[in-house]
Amino acid sequence: MAQQVRRRVIVSGVVQGVGFRWSARSVAESLSVTGFARNRSDDTVEVEAEGDPEAVDGFLDWLRHGPPSASVSGVTVTELPTAGSTGFEVG
Repeated sequence: MAQQVRRRVIVSGVVQGVGFRWSARSVAESLSVTGFARNRSDDTVEVEAEGDPEAVDGFLDWLRHGPPSASVSGVTVTELPTAGSTGFEVG
């Protein structure tokens, strides 16, 4: 098994109320990426993604544009230690 990585991503723009978190879950599951996506009070979406580095990178690429109904204006990525998460939760 390849080394796992975990990233925290803060996505800004028109990302709440447009299906962003649910679409992120679908994409994450298709890439076998675990973690979560949740709305924040500042109208951004926080995502933590864990998995194979290539899968997480592919997921980060998707987060940079999101679903068609979103308008992403910024993405901030921070490295985190792995947490051994299972599944992808929407909060």
